[in-house]
Amino acid sequence: MEWFYAPGLSSGDLTLPEQEARHCVAVLRHKTGDVIQVVDGRGGYYQAQLVQADKRGVLLQILEQEQRKPSPAVQLHMAISPTKNTARFEWFLEKATELGISTITPLITHRSERRKASTDRWERVLVAAMKQSGRSWLPDLRPSAALSDVLRDAWEAQRFIAHCSSGERQSLWTAAIPDQDVLMLIGPEGDFDEAEIIQAQEAGFKAVHLGDARLRTETAGIAAVHVLNLIQNSDFARSPEA
Repeated sequence: MEWFYAPGLSSGDLTLPEQEARHCVAVLRHKTGDVIQVVDGRGGYYQAQLVQADKRGVLLQILEQEQRKPSPAVQLHMAISPTKNTARFEWFLEKATELGISTITPLITHRSERRKASTDRWERVLVAAMKQSGRSWLPDLRPSAALSDVLRDAWEAQRFIAHCSSGERQSLWTAAIPDQDVLMLIGPEGDFDEAEIIQAQEAGFKAVHLGDARLRTETAGIAAVHVLNLIQNSDFARSPEA
C-alpha cells in the first residue's frame, strides 16, 4: 500500500509537502480525483482525495480518519554518534524507525568522526522508513548535541551507556526494566573515552554491553533498539536465565 506523509492533518484541505507532492504526481502519476492514503507522523491514518494535482502542488481534502494510534507507551530516546560514512548512519535511522524508536539525538563526543548533521536528508530517511514500515509515528530527530548537554538535560528514564572499555558492565538484556522509558548512549567508532564514561556514570547512566563482539556504531544502535523492543513486548517471556 502506498502511503504519503503530511504533517499537521486535521480536517478540510491541506497541501502535500513538496517532495511528497512530486512523488505523488511525477512518479506515481496520481491525478485530480484520486483517493490516497496519508499518515501524519503523529499516530493518524487518513483517506484523502486529490482536489488539485499539477505542477503547482497537490491539494488534498480529508475524507475520513481511518485510525489514530496513541503514542508509544514506552519512549526510547537514543543519543548516538553519527558515523563518518553517512550511508551507515542513514541505515541506522531507517532500521531504528522500522523498529519503533521514539527520539534520536546525533551525539557529539571527543572521538566523533562526523560533527555536522545532514538534518534535511536524515529527516527524509525517517519519513521514508515510517511509510515503508506502515508506522504512524515519526521519530523526533533532535539537533546534534554534545555529550555534556545530553547528560545535563537527561530526562527521567532508565539511563544506559554502552561501551567496550574495561570495567564492570551489565548486559542490556538483564539491565533494562520493562514498561519504563529509556535514554541510551551509543558512542563513535573509537568508543567513548574514559573521562566520558565516568562523566555519564556520575550522571546516573548504567554501563552496559551488547554481547561479546565489538560492534560498529550503527550495528550497536540497532542491537540496542532490538533488545529493548523485545523487553518491552508484553508477549515475549524473558526467562531469568536469559
